[in-house]
Amino acid sequence: MKKIFSIIMISAGLLCSSCSDWLDILPNNEQVTDQYWKSKEDVEAVVASGYYYMRQTITKMVQLGELRGGTLYTKGTVSWANGADKMQDFNLQPTHTICKYDDIYRVIGMANSVLHYAAGVRTLDDTYTEGALKSHLAEAYFMRAYCYFLLVRNWRDVPLVTEAFVTDAAEYNLPKSSEKEIIAQIKRDLLTAIESGGAKTIYEEEWQTKGRATIWALYALMADVCLWDEDYDNAIIYSNAILEVPEGDTSIRPRFIQDQTKWFEIFYPGNSNESIFELNFDYALYQETNSFANTLSIASAISSGFVLTERTVDKVKLEAAEVIKAQGNVVPDRVGRTLMASVIYPNMVHPYSDYNRQQDLLLWKYHGTNVVDVNNFREHLDPNFIIYRVAEIILIKAEALIMKGESGSAEWASAVALINQIRERAMLPGYDELTAQGWSKLEFLDVLMNEREMEFLGEAKRWYDLLRLARKNNYAKEYKDYFMAEVLEGNTTTNDQWIQSVLLDNNALYLPISQSEIDVNPNLEQNEYYTN
Repeated sequence: MKKIFSIIMISAGLLCSSCSDWLDILPNNEQVTDQYWKSKEDVEAVVASGYYYMRQTITKMVQLGELRGGTLYTKGTVSWANGADKMQDFNLQPTHTICKYDDIYRVIGMANSVLHYAAGVRTLDDTYTEGALKSHLAEAYFMRAYCYFLLVRNWRDVPLVTEAFVTDAAEYNLPKSSEKEIIAQIKRDLLTAIESGGAKTIYEEEWQTKGRATIWALYALMADVCLWDEDYDNAIIYSNAILEVPEGDTSIRPRFIQDQTKWFEIFYPGNSNESIFELNFDYALYQETNSFANTLSIASAISSGFVLTERTVDKVKLEAAEVIKAQGNVVPDRVGRTLMASVIYPNMVHPYSDYNRQQDLLLWKYHGTNVVDVNNFREHLDPNFIIYRVAEIILIKAEALIMKGESGSAEWASAVALINQIRERAMLPGYDELTAQGWSKLEFLDVLMNEREMEFLGEAKRWYDLLRLARKNNYAKEYKDYFMAEVLEGNTTTNDQWIQSVLLDNNALYLPISQSEIDVNPNLEQNEYYTN
Protein backbone atom coordinates (compact mmCIF):
# COMPACT_ATOMS: atom_id res chain seq x y z
CA MET A 1 0.00 0.00 0.00
CA LYS A 2 1.10 3.56 -0.49
CA LYS A 3 1.57 6.44 1.96
CA ILE A 4 -1.81 7.58 3.24
CA PHE A 5 -3.47 4.23 2.57
CA SER A 6 -0.89 2.20 4.44
CA ILE A 7 -1.83 3.31 7.95
CA ILE A 8 -4.70 4.70 9.95
CA MET A 9 -4.13 8.41 9.87
CA ILE A 10 -4.26 10.33 13.16
CA SER A 11 -7.29 12.19 11.87
CA ALA A 12 -9.11 8.97 11.05
CA GLY A 13 -8.12 7.69 14.47
CA LEU A 14 -10.01 10.63 15.96
CA LEU A 15 -13.06 9.48 14.09
CA CYS A 16 -12.95 6.10 15.80
CA SER A 17 -11.52 6.90 19.21
CA SER A 18 -14.86 6.99 21.03
CA CYS A 19 -17.55 4.71 19.72
CA SER A 20 -21.22 4.00 20.04
CA ASP A 21 -22.03 0.83 21.94
CA TRP A 22 -22.67 -1.51 19.05
CA LEU A 23 -21.59 0.04 15.78
CA ASP A 24 -18.13 1.27 16.78
CA ILE A 25 -18.27 3.94 14.11
CA LEU A 26 -17.66 7.58 14.96
CA PRO A 27 -17.02 9.72 18.06
CA ASN A 28 -19.61 10.94 20.52
CA ASN A 29 -18.24 14.44 20.10
CA GLU A 30 -19.82 16.82 17.61
CA GLN A 31 -16.94 19.31 18.02
CA VAL A 32 -14.34 16.81 16.81
CA THR A 33 -16.24 16.05 13.60
CA ASP A 34 -16.93 19.74 12.95
CA GLN A 35 -13.26 20.56 13.39
CA TYR A 36 -12.06 17.67 11.30
CA TRP A 37 -13.61 18.09 7.83
CA LYS A 38 -11.57 20.96 6.45
CA SER A 39 -9.63 19.74 3.40
CA LYS A 40 -9.54 17.16 0.61
CA GLU A 41 -6.76 15.40 2.52
CA ASP A 42 -9.19 14.90 5.41
CA VAL A 43 -11.67 13.21 3.09
CA GLU A 44 -8.92 11.09 1.55
CA ALA A 45 -7.82 9.97 5.01
CA VAL A 46 -11.28 8.70 5.92
CA VAL A 47 -11.66 6.92 2.56
CA ALA A 48 -8.28 5.33 3.29
CA SER A 49 -9.49 4.21 6.69
CA GLY A 50 -12.45 2.49 5.06
CA TYR A 51 -10.09 0.34 3.00
CA TYR A 52 -7.89 -0.21 6.04
CA TYR A 53 -10.79 -1.61 8.02
CA MET A 54 -11.87 -3.75 5.08
CA ARG A 55 -8.42 -5.28 5.15
CA GLN A 56 -8.86 -6.11 8.83
CA THR A 57 -11.85 -8.32 8.01
CA ILE A 58 -10.02 -10.66 5.60
CA THR A 59 -9.65 -13.60 8.00
CA LYS A 60 -13.34 -13.30 8.86
CA MET A 61 -14.19 -13.19 5.15
CA VAL A 62 -12.36 -16.48 4.60
CA GLN A 63 -14.03 -18.07 7.62
CA LEU A 64 -17.50 -16.94 6.58
CA GLY A 65 -17.03 -17.82 2.92
CA GLU A 66 -15.36 -21.21 3.19
CA LEU A 67 -15.89 -23.14 6.43
CA ARG A 68 -19.58 -23.94 5.99
CA GLY A 69 -19.07 -24.79 2.32
CA GLY A 70 -17.00 -27.91 2.86
CA THR A 71 -13.76 -26.90 1.13
CA LEU A 72 -11.77 -25.99 4.23
CA TYR A 73 -12.13 -26.73 7.92
CA THR A 74 -10.37 -25.81 11.11
CA LYS A 75 -9.33 -28.46 13.62
CA GLY A 76 -10.71 -27.88 17.09
CA THR A 77 -10.96 -24.64 19.00
CA VAL A 78 -8.06 -22.30 18.29
CA SER A 79 -7.30 -18.81 19.50
CA TRP A 80 -8.04 -17.01 16.24
CA ALA A 81 -11.14 -19.01 15.32
CA ASN A 82 -13.51 -17.17 17.68
CA GLY A 83 -16.17 -19.83 17.29
CA ALA A 84 -15.49 -20.51 13.60
CA ASP A 85 -15.17 -24.22 14.43
CA LYS A 86 -18.75 -24.12 15.72
CA MET A 87 -19.85 -22.36 12.57
CA GLN A 88 -18.60 -25.24 10.41
CA ASP A 89 -20.40 -27.64 12.79
CA PHE A 90 -23.60 -25.61 12.37
CA ASN A 91 -23.69 -25.33 16.15
CA LEU A 92 -23.14 -21.61 16.62
CA GLN A 93 -24.40 -19.70 19.64
CA PRO A 94 -24.96 -15.92 19.82
CA THR A 95 -22.10 -15.70 22.33
CA HIS A 96 -19.47 -16.81 19.79
CA THR A 97 -17.43 -13.82 18.67
CA ILE A 98 -17.49 -14.88 15.00
CA CYS A 99 -21.10 -13.63 15.12
CA LYS A 100 -20.02 -10.06 15.85
CA TYR A 101 -20.34 -7.70 12.92
CA ASP A 102 -18.93 -4.51 14.43
CA ASP A 103 -15.82 -4.71 12.25
CA ILE A 104 -17.99 -4.67 9.12
CA TYR A 105 -20.09 -1.79 10.42
CA ARG A 106 -16.90 0.12 11.10
CA VAL A 107 -16.30 0.26 7.35
CA ILE A 108 -19.91 1.32 6.83
CA GLY A 109 -19.35 4.09 9.36
CA MET A 110 -16.39 5.41 7.41
CA ALA A 111 -18.43 5.35 4.21
CA ASN A 112 -21.38 7.10 5.85
CA SER A 113 -19.16 9.85 7.19
CA VAL A 114 -17.69 10.51 3.72
CA LEU A 115 -21.15 10.59 2.16
CA HIS A 116 -22.34 13.05 4.82
CA TYR A 117 -19.39 15.43 5.16
CA ALA A 118 -17.35 15.35 1.96
CA ALA A 119 -19.54 17.74 -0.05
CA GLY A 120 -19.16 20.39 2.64
CA VAL A 121 -15.39 20.31 2.32
CA ARG A 122 -15.64 21.80 -1.19
CA THR A 123 -16.83 25.09 0.35
CA LEU A 124 -13.71 25.17 2.56
CA ASP A 125 -11.00 23.87 0.21
CA ASP A 126 -10.74 25.48 -3.22
CA THR A 127 -8.40 22.73 -4.39
CA TYR A 128 -11.03 20.03 -3.77
CA THR A 129 -12.51 19.62 -7.24
CA GLU A 130 -15.94 18.30 -8.09
CA GLY A 131 -14.30 15.35 -9.85
CA ALA A 132 -12.34 14.42 -6.73
CA LEU A 133 -15.47 14.69 -4.61
CA LYS A 134 -17.50 12.47 -6.94
CA SER A 135 -14.69 9.92 -6.99
CA HIS A 136 -14.58 9.80 -3.18
CA LEU A 137 -18.36 9.44 -3.01
CA ALA A 138 -18.28 6.57 -5.52
CA GLU A 139 -15.71 4.78 -3.38
CA ALA A 140 -17.81 5.31 -0.27
CA TYR A 141 -20.93 3.96 -1.98
CA PHE A 142 -18.96 0.89 -3.07
CA MET A 143 -17.66 0.23 0.44
CA ARG A 144 -21.09 0.61 2.01
CA ALA A 145 -22.76 -1.55 -0.63
CA TYR A 146 -20.14 -4.30 -0.40
CA CYS A 147 -20.31 -4.43 3.39
CA TYR A 148 -24.10 -4.62 3.42
CA PHE A 149 -23.92 -7.39 0.83
CA LEU A 150 -21.53 -9.24 3.15
CA LEU A 151 -23.91 -8.69 6.06
CA VAL A 152 -27.05 -9.75 4.23
CA ARG A 153 -25.50 -12.98 2.95
CA ASN A 154 -24.43 -13.97 6.46
CA TRP A 155 -27.03 -12.51 8.85
CA ARG A 156 -29.81 -11.77 6.30
CA ASP A 157 -31.71 -9.14 8.31
CA VAL A 158 -29.55 -6.49 10.02
CA PRO A 159 -29.86 -2.81 11.02
CA LEU A 160 -29.64 -0.54 7.99
CA VAL A 161 -27.58 2.52 8.94
CA THR A 162 -27.16 5.11 6.20
CA GLU A 163 -26.57 8.23 8.28
CA ALA A 164 -23.28 9.41 9.73
CA PHE A 165 -22.95 10.02 13.45
CA VAL A 166 -23.37 13.77 13.90
CA THR A 167 -24.47 14.40 17.50
CA ASP A 168 -24.82 12.51 20.76
CA ALA A 169 -28.56 12.53 20.16
CA ALA A 170 -28.29 10.34 17.05
CA GLU A 171 -30.34 7.17 17.31
CA TYR A 172 -28.35 3.97 16.81
CA ASN A 173 -30.61 1.53 18.62
CA LEU A 174 -32.13 0.57 15.30
CA PRO A 175 -34.20 -2.53 14.60
CA LYS A 176 -33.30 -4.93 11.84
CA SER A 177 -34.25 -4.16 8.27
CA SER A 178 -35.34 -6.95 5.98
CA GLU A 179 -33.09 -8.49 3.36
CA LYS A 180 -35.36 -7.01 0.68
CA GLU A 181 -34.90 -3.49 2.06
CA ILE A 182 -31.13 -3.90 2.35
CA ILE A 183 -30.72 -5.29 -1.18
CA ALA A 184 -32.77 -2.36 -2.49
CA GLN A 185 -30.45 0.06 -0.64
CA ILE A 186 -27.36 -1.69 -2.03
CA LYS A 187 -28.70 -1.32 -5.57
CA ARG A 188 -29.55 2.36 -4.98
CA ASP A 189 -26.05 3.03 -3.71
CA LEU A 190 -24.42 1.33 -6.67
CA LEU A 191 -26.69 3.01 -9.21
CA THR A 192 -26.05 6.39 -7.64
CA ALA A 193 -22.30 5.84 -7.88
CA ILE A 194 -22.46 4.53 -11.44
CA GLU A 195 -24.77 7.25 -12.74
CA SER A 196 -22.81 10.04 -11.05
CA GLY A 197 -19.97 9.56 -13.52
CA GLY A 198 -17.53 10.02 -10.66
CA ALA A 199 -16.08 6.53 -10.47
CA LYS A 200 -12.65 6.28 -12.02
CA THR A 201 -11.63 3.77 -14.65
CA ILE A 202 -7.98 4.07 -13.69
CA TYR A 203 -5.97 5.77 -10.95
CA GLU A 204 -2.66 7.58 -11.10
CA GLU A 205 -0.78 4.64 -9.57
CA GLU A 206 -1.18 1.14 -10.96
CA TRP A 207 -1.84 -0.52 -7.60
CA GLN A 208 -4.68 1.94 -6.91
CA THR A 209 -6.53 0.88 -10.05
CA LYS A 210 -6.91 -2.54 -8.45
CA GLY A 211 -6.78 -1.56 -4.76
CA ARG A 212 -9.42 1.18 -4.86
CA ALA A 213 -12.98 1.00 -6.14
CA THR A 214 -13.31 1.80 -9.86
CA ILE A 215 -16.30 1.79 -12.17
CA TRP A 216 -15.42 -1.85 -12.89
CA ALA A 217 -15.69 -2.71 -9.20
CA LEU A 218 -19.13 -1.09 -9.11
CA TYR A 219 -20.23 -3.11 -12.16
CA ALA A 220 -18.87 -6.34 -10.64
CA LEU A 221 -20.60 -5.84 -7.31
CA MET A 222 -23.87 -4.92 -9.03
CA ALA A 223 -23.71 -8.06 -11.20
CA ASP A 224 -23.10 -10.18 -8.10
CA VAL A 225 -25.94 -8.55 -6.15
CA CYS A 226 -28.34 -8.98 -9.08
CA LEU A 227 -27.43 -12.67 -9.35
CA TRP A 228 -28.13 -13.11 -5.62
CA ASP A 229 -31.44 -11.27 -6.04
CA GLU A 230 -32.42 -13.50 -9.00
CA ASP A 231 -32.44 -10.41 -11.20
CA TYR A 232 -30.82 -12.28 -14.07
CA ASP A 233 -31.35 -9.72 -16.80
CA ASN A 234 -29.43 -7.06 -14.90
CA ALA A 235 -26.79 -9.57 -13.80
CA ILE A 236 -26.07 -10.07 -17.49
CA ILE A 237 -26.18 -6.34 -18.29
CA TYR A 238 -23.64 -5.45 -15.61
CA SER A 239 -21.44 -8.45 -16.44
CA ASN A 240 -21.41 -7.30 -20.05
CA ALA A 241 -20.31 -3.82 -18.95
CA ILE A 242 -17.01 -5.53 -18.04
CA LEU A 243 -16.85 -8.40 -20.52
CA GLU A 244 -18.01 -6.83 -23.77
CA VAL A 245 -15.57 -4.32 -25.21
CA PRO A 246 -16.97 -2.33 -28.15
CA GLU A 247 -14.86 -2.24 -31.28
CA GLY A 248 -12.32 0.55 -31.06
CA ASP A 249 -12.61 0.83 -27.28
CA THR A 250 -9.14 1.66 -25.96
CA SER A 251 -10.06 2.16 -22.30
CA ILE A 252 -8.04 0.35 -19.71
CA ARG A 253 -10.38 -2.18 -18.19
CA PRO A 254 -9.95 -5.60 -16.61
CA ARG A 255 -9.32 -8.42 -19.08
CA PHE A 256 -9.56 -12.19 -18.72
CA ILE A 257 -6.08 -13.72 -18.75
CA GLN A 258 -6.26 -16.40 -21.43
CA ASP A 259 -2.61 -17.43 -21.34
CA GLN A 260 -2.42 -20.56 -19.17
CA THR A 261 1.13 -19.74 -18.13
CA LYS A 262 0.05 -16.39 -16.67
CA TRP A 263 -2.66 -17.72 -14.31
CA PHE A 264 -0.46 -17.58 -11.22
CA GLU A 265 0.29 -13.91 -11.76
CA ILE A 266 -3.24 -13.22 -10.55
CA PHE A 267 -1.93 -14.09 -7.08
CA TYR A 268 1.75 -13.31 -7.35
CA PRO A 269 2.59 -10.53 -7.60
CA GLY A 270 -1.13 -9.67 -7.81
CA ASN A 271 -2.92 -6.63 -9.25
CA SER A 272 -3.05 -8.46 -12.59
CA ASN A 273 -4.99 -7.42 -15.67
CA GLU A 274 -7.71 -9.85 -14.61
CA SER A 275 -8.18 -8.24 -11.23
CA ILE A 276 -11.15 -5.93 -10.69
CA PHE A 277 -10.79 -5.17 -6.98
CA GLU A 278 -8.40 -6.55 -4.39
CA LEU A 279 -7.22 -5.50 -0.96
CA ASN A 280 -3.52 -4.67 -1.25
CA PHE A 281 -0.60 -5.47 1.06
CA ASP A 282 3.09 -4.71 0.54
CA TYR A 283 5.68 -5.78 3.09
CA ALA A 284 8.77 -4.75 1.14
CA LEU A 285 7.81 -1.08 1.02
CA TYR A 286 5.41 -0.65 3.93
CA GLN A 287 5.88 -3.67 6.24
CA GLU A 288 2.28 -4.72 5.66
CA THR A 289 1.34 -8.33 6.32
CA ASN A 290 -1.91 -10.16 6.89
CA SER A 291 -2.89 -13.06 9.09
CA PHE A 292 -5.05 -14.97 6.63
CA ALA A 293 -2.05 -16.49 4.84
CA ASN A 294 -0.95 -17.93 8.19
CA THR A 295 -4.35 -19.47 8.78
CA LEU A 296 -3.99 -21.21 5.42
CA SER A 297 -0.54 -22.58 6.25
CA ILE A 298 0.77 -26.13 6.64
CA ALA A 299 -1.37 -27.77 9.31
CA SER A 300 1.40 -30.11 10.49
CA ALA A 301 3.59 -27.10 11.26
CA ILE A 302 0.92 -24.66 12.42
CA SER A 303 -1.87 -26.55 14.13
CA SER A 304 -4.21 -23.59 14.11
CA GLY A 305 -4.45 -23.38 10.32
CA PHE A 306 -7.26 -24.21 7.94
CA VAL A 307 -7.09 -27.70 6.47
CA LEU A 308 -8.37 -28.80 3.08
CA THR A 309 -11.23 -31.27 3.42
CA GLU A 310 -10.91 -34.76 1.97
CA ARG A 311 -13.56 -33.84 -0.56
CA THR A 312 -11.48 -30.90 -1.76
CA VAL A 313 -8.34 -32.99 -2.03
CA ASP A 314 -10.18 -35.67 -4.00
CA LYS A 315 -11.61 -33.09 -6.41
CA VAL A 316 -8.19 -31.54 -6.97
CA LYS A 317 -6.68 -34.97 -7.66
CA LEU A 318 -9.46 -35.82 -10.12
CA GLU A 319 -8.96 -32.54 -11.93
CA ALA A 320 -5.22 -33.14 -12.08
CA ALA A 321 -5.84 -36.54 -13.69
CA GLU A 322 -8.20 -34.90 -16.18
CA VAL A 323 -5.56 -32.31 -17.08
CA ILE A 324 -2.93 -35.00 -17.67
CA LYS A 325 -5.35 -37.05 -19.81
CA ALA A 326 -6.27 -33.97 -21.86
CA GLN A 327 -2.57 -33.34 -22.50
CA GLY A 328 -2.07 -36.83 -23.95
CA ASN A 329 -0.98 -38.35 -20.64
CA VAL A 330 1.90 -35.90 -20.44
CA VAL A 331 2.36 -33.85 -17.29
CA PRO A 332 2.52 -30.19 -18.37
CA ASP A 333 5.17 -27.92 -16.90
CA ARG A 334 2.60 -25.32 -15.91
CA VAL A 335 -0.83 -26.41 -14.82
CA GLY A 336 -2.75 -23.26 -14.07
CA ARG A 337 -5.14 -23.59 -11.17
CA THR A 338 -4.67 -27.33 -10.80
CA LEU A 339 -2.54 -28.58 -7.93
CA MET A 340 0.54 -26.45 -8.20
CA ALA A 341 -1.48 -23.23 -8.07
CA SER A 342 -4.38 -24.19 -5.87
CA VAL A 343 -2.81 -26.67 -3.45
CA ILE A 344 0.61 -28.14 -2.91
CA TYR A 345 2.48 -30.45 -0.57
CA PRO A 346 5.78 -28.53 -0.39
CA ASN A 347 8.00 -31.59 0.03
CA MET A 348 6.73 -33.34 -3.08
CA VAL A 349 9.45 -34.67 -5.36
CA HIS A 350 7.00 -34.26 -8.21
CA PRO A 351 3.84 -32.16 -8.20
CA TYR A 352 1.60 -35.10 -9.09
CA SER A 353 2.99 -37.67 -6.68
CA ASP A 354 2.17 -38.44 -3.06
CA TYR A 355 -0.61 -36.18 -2.02
CA ASN A 356 -2.35 -38.52 0.29
CA ARG A 357 -1.09 -36.44 3.22
CA GLN A 358 -4.16 -34.24 3.30
CA GLN A 359 -3.05 -32.48 6.46
CA ASP A 360 0.09 -31.16 4.75
CA LEU A 361 -1.61 -29.58 1.76
CA LEU A 362 -1.93 -25.82 1.61
CA LEU A 363 -3.31 -23.21 -0.74
CA TRP A 364 -0.22 -22.46 -2.80
CA LYS A 365 -1.84 -19.45 -4.48
CA TYR A 366 -1.37 -17.50 -1.22
CA HIS A 367 2.11 -18.81 -0.40
CA GLY A 368 4.17 -19.41 -3.54
CA THR A 369 5.86 -17.14 -6.04
CA ASN A 370 5.54 -19.37 -9.10
CA VAL A 371 3.31 -22.16 -10.26
CA VAL A 372 6.23 -24.52 -10.85
CA ASP A 373 8.53 -23.52 -8.01
CA VAL A 374 7.48 -25.87 -5.20
CA ASN A 375 10.07 -24.66 -2.70
CA ASN A 376 9.91 -20.95 -3.43
CA PHE A 377 7.61 -19.48 -0.80
CA ARG A 378 6.81 -15.80 -0.56
CA GLU A 379 9.40 -14.04 1.53
CA HIS A 380 6.65 -12.30 3.49
CA LEU A 381 3.03 -13.05 4.28
CA ASP A 382 1.62 -10.18 2.26
CA PRO A 383 -0.62 -11.68 -0.45
CA ASN A 384 -3.37 -9.43 -1.70
CA PHE A 385 -6.92 -10.63 -1.14
CA ILE A 386 -9.00 -10.60 -4.32
CA ILE A 387 -12.65 -9.59 -4.00
CA TYR A 388 -13.52 -9.69 -7.71
CA ARG A 389 -11.74 -10.80 -10.87
CA VAL A 390 -12.93 -11.25 -14.43
CA ALA A 391 -13.20 -15.05 -14.19
CA GLU A 392 -15.98 -14.58 -11.65
CA ILE A 393 -17.85 -12.14 -13.87
CA ILE A 394 -17.72 -14.72 -16.67
CA LEU A 395 -19.30 -17.31 -14.38
CA ILE A 396 -21.84 -14.85 -12.97
CA LYS A 397 -23.04 -14.24 -16.51
CA ALA A 398 -23.04 -17.98 -17.24
CA GLU A 399 -25.22 -18.70 -14.19
CA ALA A 400 -27.69 -15.98 -15.14
CA LEU A 401 -27.92 -17.39 -18.66
CA ILE A 402 -28.53 -20.90 -17.32
CA MET A 403 -31.36 -19.63 -15.15
CA LYS A 404 -32.92 -17.65 -18.02
CA GLY A 405 -32.61 -20.37 -20.66
CA GLU A 406 -33.56 -23.96 -21.29
CA SER A 407 -32.00 -26.95 -23.03
CA GLY A 408 -31.16 -26.08 -26.62
CA SER A 409 -31.58 -22.33 -26.09
CA ALA A 410 -29.17 -19.64 -27.19
CA GLU A 411 -28.68 -18.76 -23.52
CA TRP A 412 -27.42 -22.25 -22.74
CA ALA A 413 -25.11 -22.28 -25.74
CA SER A 414 -23.60 -18.99 -24.52
CA ALA A 415 -23.27 -20.36 -20.98
CA VAL A 416 -21.35 -23.41 -22.25
CA ALA A 417 -18.97 -21.16 -24.16
CA LEU A 418 -18.34 -19.01 -21.07
CA ILE A 419 -17.63 -21.99 -18.83
CA ASN A 420 -15.31 -23.41 -21.49
CA GLN A 421 -13.21 -20.22 -21.34
CA ILE A 422 -12.45 -21.01 -17.70
CA ARG A 423 -11.81 -24.70 -18.36
CA GLU A 424 -9.55 -24.15 -21.33
CA ARG A 425 -7.32 -21.85 -19.33
CA ALA A 426 -7.13 -24.57 -16.67
CA MET A 427 -5.97 -27.01 -19.41
CA LEU A 428 -9.23 -28.93 -19.12
CA PRO A 429 -11.36 -30.08 -22.06
CA GLY A 430 -14.40 -27.97 -22.78
CA TYR A 431 -17.98 -29.20 -22.68
CA ASP A 432 -19.76 -30.03 -25.91
CA GLU A 433 -22.82 -27.89 -26.60
CA LEU A 434 -24.80 -30.94 -27.75
CA THR A 435 -23.97 -32.76 -24.53
CA ALA A 436 -25.18 -29.79 -22.53
CA GLN A 437 -28.57 -29.94 -24.27
CA GLY A 438 -29.22 -33.20 -22.45
CA TRP A 439 -28.67 -31.69 -19.00
CA SER A 440 -31.36 -30.59 -16.64
CA LYS A 441 -31.07 -27.06 -15.28
CA LEU A 442 -29.78 -28.39 -11.96
CA GLU A 443 -27.20 -30.59 -13.73
CA PHE A 444 -25.97 -27.56 -15.66
CA LEU A 445 -25.75 -25.53 -12.45
CA ASP A 446 -23.77 -28.37 -10.86
CA VAL A 447 -21.23 -28.10 -13.71
CA LEU A 448 -20.96 -24.38 -13.12
CA MET A 449 -20.65 -24.78 -9.33
CA ASN A 450 -17.77 -27.17 -9.85
CA GLU A 451 -15.93 -24.59 -11.95
CA ARG A 452 -16.50 -21.93 -9.30
CA GLU A 453 -15.36 -24.23 -6.51
CA MET A 454 -12.09 -25.14 -8.19
CA GLU A 455 -11.30 -21.73 -9.70
CA PHE A 456 -11.98 -19.76 -6.50
CA LEU A 457 -10.75 -22.28 -3.93
CA GLY A 458 -9.94 -20.37 -0.73
CA GLU A 459 -11.21 -17.06 -2.10
CA ALA A 460 -14.22 -16.90 0.26
CA LYS A 461 -16.84 -17.73 -2.36
CA ARG A 462 -17.98 -21.31 -1.76
CA TRP A 463 -20.59 -20.90 1.02
CA TYR A 464 -22.30 -18.03 -0.78
CA ASP A 465 -22.42 -20.06 -4.01
CA LEU A 466 -24.16 -22.93 -2.24
CA LEU A 467 -26.49 -20.64 -0.32
CA ARG A 468 -27.43 -18.79 -3.50
CA LEU A 469 -28.52 -22.12 -5.03
CA ALA A 470 -30.43 -23.15 -1.91
CA ARG A 471 -32.44 -19.92 -2.08
CA LYS A 472 -33.43 -20.17 -5.74
CA ASN A 473 -37.16 -19.99 -6.44
CA ASN A 474 -37.92 -19.46 -2.74
CA TYR A 475 -35.91 -22.48 -1.51
CA ALA A 476 -37.37 -24.83 -4.11
CA LYS A 477 -36.91 -28.45 -3.04
CA GLU A 478 -34.56 -29.53 -5.85
CA TYR A 479 -32.17 -26.66 -5.10
CA LYS A 480 -32.36 -27.05 -1.34
CA ASP A 481 -31.69 -30.80 -1.66
CA TYR A 482 -28.65 -30.11 -3.85
CA PHE A 483 -27.37 -27.60 -1.31
CA MET A 484 -27.73 -30.05 1.59
CA ALA A 485 -26.01 -32.84 -0.32
CA GLU A 486 -23.02 -30.61 -1.13
CA VAL A 487 -22.69 -29.41 2.47
CA LEU A 488 -22.88 -32.96 3.80
CA GLU A 489 -20.31 -34.23 1.33
CA GLY A 490 -17.84 -31.64 2.55
CA ASN A 491 -18.61 -32.20 6.22
CA THR A 492 -15.49 -33.23 8.14
CA THR A 493 -16.16 -32.31 11.74
CA THR A 494 -19.61 -33.36 12.89
CA ASN A 495 -22.49 -35.79 12.52
CA ASP A 496 -24.38 -35.75 9.21
CA GLN A 497 -27.71 -36.27 10.94
CA TRP A 498 -27.13 -33.17 13.02
CA ILE A 499 -26.34 -31.03 9.98
CA GLN A 500 -29.41 -32.34 8.17
CA SER A 501 -31.66 -31.49 11.09
CA VAL A 502 -30.23 -27.97 11.28
CA LEU A 503 -30.35 -27.16 7.59
CA LEU A 504 -33.99 -28.14 7.25
CA ASP A 505 -34.77 -24.78 8.86
CA ASN A 506 -34.02 -22.00 6.38
CA ASN A 507 -33.38 -19.58 9.25
CA ALA A 508 -30.42 -21.76 10.28
CA LEU A 509 -28.64 -20.91 7.04
CA TYR A 510 -27.83 -17.52 8.55
CA LEU A 511 -25.79 -16.51 11.58
CA PRO A 512 -27.21 -15.39 14.92
CA ILE A 513 -26.99 -11.76 15.95
CA SER A 514 -24.23 -11.47 18.53
CA GLN A 515 -25.56 -11.45 22.08
CA SER A 516 -23.41 -8.42 22.80
CA GLU A 517 -25.42 -6.47 20.22
CA ILE A 518 -28.75 -7.69 21.63
CA ASP A 519 -27.67 -6.64 25.14
CA VAL A 520 -27.08 -2.99 24.20
CA ASN A 521 -29.86 -2.57 21.64
CA PRO A 522 -33.37 -3.36 22.92
CA ASN A 523 -34.76 -2.97 19.39
CA LEU A 524 -32.75 -5.84 17.96
CA GLU A 525 -34.48 -9.21 17.61
CA GLN A 526 -32.55 -12.45 17.42
CA ASN A 527 -32.63 -14.63 14.29
CA GLU A 528 -35.64 -16.87 14.87
CA TYR A 529 -33.68 -20.13 14.72
CA TYR A 530 -31.51 -19.12 17.68
CA THR A 531 -34.31 -18.05 20.03
CA ASN A 532 -35.27 -21.57 21.14
